[in-house]
Amino acid sequence: MKPVIALVGRPNVGKSTLFNRFTKSRDAIVADFAGLTRDRHYGDGRLGKREYIVIDTGGFEPTAETGIVKEMAKQTRQAVAEADAVIFVVDVRGGLSAQDHDIARYLRTAGKKVLLAVNKAEGMRDSPMLAEFHELGIGEPIPVSAAHGQGVRSLLELALADFFDDEDEAEDETPEEERPIRLAVAGRPNVGKSTLINAWLGEERLVAFDMPGTTRDAIRVPFERQGQRFELIDTAGLRRKGKVFEAIEKFSVVKTLQAIADANVVLLLLDATQGVSDQDAHIAGYILESGRAVVVAINKWDAIDSYQRQMLERSIEARLSFLKFAPIVHISALKRQGLGPLWKALGEAYGSAFKKLSTPVLTRLIHDAAQHQAPKRSGSFRPKMRYAHQGGMNPPIVVIHGNSLDHIDDSYKRYLEARIRAHFGLTGTPLRIEMRSADNPFDDRER
Repeated sequence: MKPVIALVGRPNVGKSTLFNRFTKSRDAIVADFAGLTRDRHYGDGRLGKREYIVIDTGGFEPTAETGIVKEMAKQTRQAVAEADAVIFVVDVRGGLSAQDHDIARYLRTAGKKVLLAVNKAEGMRDSPMLAEFHELGIGEPIPVSAAHGQGVRSLLELALADFFDDEDEAEDETPEEERPIRLAVAGRPNVGKSTLINAWLGEERLVAFDMPGTTRDAIRVPFERQGQRFELIDTAGLRRKGKVFEAIEKFSVVKTLQAIADANVVLLLLDATQGVSDQDAHIAGYILESGRAVVVAINKWDAIDSYQRQMLERSIEARLSFLKFAPIVHISALKRQGLGPLWKALGEAYGSAFKKLSTPVLTRLIHDAAQHQAPKRSGSFRPKMRYAHQGGMNPPIVVIHGNSLDHIDDSYKRYLEARIRAHFGLTGTPLRIEMRSADNPFDDRER
């Protein structure tokens, strides 16, 4: 499971700049979920082989009692609750403020690993200005410059120090065929995720309650079906109503992101009575980015009439068009209808994600595709595909070698993808195509 780092601090101390350093991108995953402010962003990062999730939060005022500031404080508390480590960002040039003391007071009671990052400290590693931040009682101030990248890697290594060990590496060496299939059930609150898993298990293993967000932490349940071992992951997790902190949102976004990233197959559960929301589209987009096999199940199908079914199918075609490869199954978790076809679809999606693609067959496929429809010439360049091989699984990656392949456009890649899918019967899994052009020894010569 990826560790989670939350960035916390008052406004304009450089949290977003540090977030972009940690994720090495400005393309944050925006969590446009009900009740979340726009200031809250989730992103993936990697340090060597270590992967993690970063949460960027808005300006934090723990004592705020009204308006948008109160809502932002609520979101920051949620981020701290979800995090494994918290980085408290302060501004060395702005000095200490009363708000910094309020935040430090809250973090000391949060029971989390907290690091104090003193930002905008370029060229100030030995400055006496750092000393005043000891007053916060958080620990040793760590000087960094998010804008210039100074001290950022050291800060990140300290944040991740407790979350990776030799046991994790040994676990990664376990052959995939010896592990249970990790099946994550994802979807927005109250679509019936826990009810579905209970139907599979034949018992009330998870709390199912008619209130969005009954579940908070990702629950992993071992399960065996027809000799095949599974690990079912109920992605919004479980916390009884009395134990849900009033100040914390009841839907845990980060647990869903973690479960999706850690799964082999993801079941995206939609509510037939509610249609396809922005939240559904965001979850689907993250599944696609993660490269996971996916099956779409429409729950409560029995609760809508024929006209509503027709409108729902049109909505899925429009809003989830990027998941055209995913099979769609109609079910009723409460009445245990459609579970057989659902298991069949999940099995096919898993099989496709880990299917071995023969190099000779792939090479023949791309040659036949080029004979049927050659890639477009780009100026004086004529792309020529020479051979192809498999570059990875879950998702399957096809690497094509040749000349001038960087001129092949996305529409032609989709054409190749369709032919490969059709030949190997790939369903329910993304398929990635990488083009690698041979070096041209004459590129550097003077013309």
